[in-house]
Amino acid sequence: MSKLQPVRGTSDLLPADMAGHRFVIDHARAASAQYGFQEMATPIFEFTDVFSKPLGTSSDVVTKETYSFEDRGGERITLRPENTAGVVRAMISGGLTQTLPLKFFYAGPMFRYERPQKGRMRQFHQIGIEYLGPTDALADAEIIACGARVLADIGVLDKCVLHLNSLGDTESRLAYRTALVDYLGAHQDALSDDSKQRLTVNPLRILDSKDTGDRQIIVDAPRLQDHLNDLSKTHFETLTTALDAAKIAWHFDPLLVRGLDYYCHTAFEFITDALGAQGTVLGGGRYDGLSEMLGGPAIAGVGWAGGIERLAMLAAGGTVVVPQLAVVSADSQTDQHAFQLAEILRDAGFSVDLPTAGNMGKKMKKLDKGGIKIAIILGGDEIERGIVQLRYLADGSQDEVTRDALVQKLSSIIGHTTTVDQ
Repeated sequence: MSKLQPVRGTSDLLPADMAGHRFVIDHARAASAQYGFQEMATPIFEFTDVFSKPLGTSSDVVTKETYSFEDRGGERITLRPENTAGVVRAMISGGLTQTLPLKFFYAGPMFRYERPQKGRMRQFHQIGIEYLGPTDALADAEIIACGARVLADIGVLDKCVLHLNSLGDTESRLAYRTALVDYLGAHQDALSDDSKQRLTVNPLRILDSKDTGDRQIIVDAPRLQDHLNDLSKTHFETLTTALDAAKIAWHFDPLLVRGLDYYCHTAFEFITDALGAQGTVLGGGRYDGLSEMLGGPAIAGVGWAGGIERLAMLAAGGTVVVPQLAVVSADSQTDQHAFQLAEILRDAGFSVDLPTAGNMGKKMKKLDKGGIKIAIILGGDEIERGIVQLRYLADGSQDEVTRDALVQKLSSIIGHTTTVDQ
């Protein structure tokens, strides 16, 4: 290659991009904590079975999108394509099944081999919450309310619409699956190749197909809500009543599905039209069968995940933390004194830059471009007299202050660590 580049589908998070990420993560962490979710982290790679068992060896994620490999010990390892399975695995292997309910928040990188596009990379980042233990609809309402609060706190809730559907319980889905397969089987020749494969493995996924021909067939397909039993109807009604009481607007979306057997009842996505065709920024639902599928006890779960890149693009928020102060030595004889003074000011709580290269003129020019507000100038004369010169870079004015009074003077002017909007 002619020049070194990041691997396709990855990107560097330089300070401005990192500020957007931190903006999303910090607000999500704070909002989740209001609901009692505690932060945790799982390894970025797991034994492959952690993902292949619940997702199925025939799913697109497992067959086409995972980064899987054999390590030097002969173990099959997969970089996590999502984090719900890892969190449930941690509950089981960590012996936490006797301390339910559990509420977890996480943030970190995920990995999927798919065509990179704006906001959807091969290494991407997610925030998410998992609520393990409760089976009731109010738990579903709480995690949706938490997601709405995260979006509100980063200033994007008004750009999103909550799409909501009920997948029913196992009995309801089996009845619906039979009706759906009968209908789609009559149109099998017209289905896309992917949908033909899904017809026998996970036919509900066909409802989410983006193929134009599939979409035309789906229009007249049976609807899942027509096959819900009383238990499933009551669960959904309790959920929507709670959302209405909390004034969380929602849109019923009968084509919003999850194709895997461990999903049930609630499925939802917050969708925006501000980011192009790929509009989902946060979504999730109930997954009561996942723990058993991973070899654990029957423990219900519900949660969501949101793409940090897409949320950061939508929010356009975040600040880069930069110093407003700099200690500048007038010559090499005062460099050590400048270093010591910078450390004294940092001990006092200030964020301080210390330029070390170039002459006085070059240092001052660089500080002005870097957003520094006050240069604390230290030369031989200042050291002898026990003073410093404060130069205010906005207007070039200058002030003289004793070393003993410096901290109090600076506190009265700017306070301590500050941020600059980018």
